[in-house]
Amino acid sequence: MKNGADSIQVFSDLELLKKTAKKWDGNKRLMLAERGGKTIDGFDLGNSPLSVTKETVQGKRLFMSTTNGTKSLKKVQNVENLFAMSLPNRKAVAERIISLNKKNVLILGSGWEGSYSLEDSLAAGALAIYIKENFNSEVNILNDELQASLALWNVWKNDILKCLKTATHGKRLTSLGDYEDDFKCCSELDCLDIVPTQVERGVIRAS
Repeated sequence: MKNGADSIQVFSDLELLKKTAKKWDGNKRLMLAERGGKTIDGFDLGNSPLSVTKETVQGKRLFMSTTNGTKSLKKVQNVENLFAMSLPNRKAVAERIISLNKKNVLILGSGWEGSYSLEDSLAAGALAIYIKENFNSEVNILNDELQASLALWNVWKNDILKCLKTATHGKRLTSLGDYEDDFKCCSELDCLDIVPTQVERGVIRAS
């Protein structure tokens, strides 16, 4: 979104994605989809952050489906405030959450096909520790999963890149090709000030 995409519309179902995208102006849309880290035939892009260049996406709606992330977003699309966070925009999202001064905050990691994901737990810990250290009153961690994520962050916070490569998904990507630059991009912390925010059900726009 930092490269000027109009918005992202997320889908768990590929056929629904195609059907919805075809109703959009062909010059103002891109279809992105991956399964298991591989771009799906017939789609414009996969989910590599480096492929989403300004020249490619500016002014366009991105119709997107991924193995895990977009499915998770669909499951919580009815909440009042929904933000998409990664390590590069951790601070921006955390500051937005703090500004809302809500009593309860749910941090949802996508996982991997219904199971545990090391990199998502790392990100959850990174977000939680920022909120915990910067909120103006006491923050209570309500479950063991987030306590574990905080501990995980403390172990890996000085070598995020290594953690991403150690994760099962990181090893999966390594087996598919050269993703070194993608790893480096995803391991950067607090370098983006964009807060991807759901503006209508299933549609996310930078704010």
